[in-house]
Amino acid sequence: MASFSRPDDHRRKWDLKEFEDLAQKRIEEELDDDIVGLEKNPPVKRELLKPRDYKVDLDSKLGKTTVITKTTPPSQSGGYYCNVCDCVVKDSINFLDHINGKKHQQNLEMIAFQEERLKEYRKEKRRDRKRKAQESSEQDVDPDVAAMMGFSGFGSLKK
Repeated sequence: MASFSRPDDHRRKWDLKEFEDLAQKRIEEELDDDIVGLEKNPPVKRELLKPRDYKVDLDSKLGKTTVITKTTPPSQSGGYYCNVCDCVVKDSINFLDHINGKKHQQNLEMIAFQEERLKEYRKEKRRDRKRKAQESSEQDVDPDVAAMMGFSGFGSLKK
């Protein structure tokens, strides 16, 4: 593969056809790699941007003096504390950058997912308790004995 020919006048003469072929081959390989990459790793569908549903409190510590010791918890130390990421940011501009940043948003999504799972778990547990209570109330009273004693239940109207 000779990229240039060496004629008698000692100057390089570039073979344009050869370099155009190489460029075309490289472009085709990149397109093939992109298509294969998309098949292996499809793009992640992210949630669209939306306004915050809470107020960012930047003014509460403004102009106040706080004594900070070695044992002071991070939430009460100097600066702005992010309880989602458990970190302290020293000024308001960096705090807003942190809140709008990728790491904070991912932590918010994780917390929302965990809260959703916890709600489902509690709902399922409540259903189990109701079902067990219903089964135990049905098993405690024998209908023949209740009819012989003259009552069919304990005065509740629910069935």
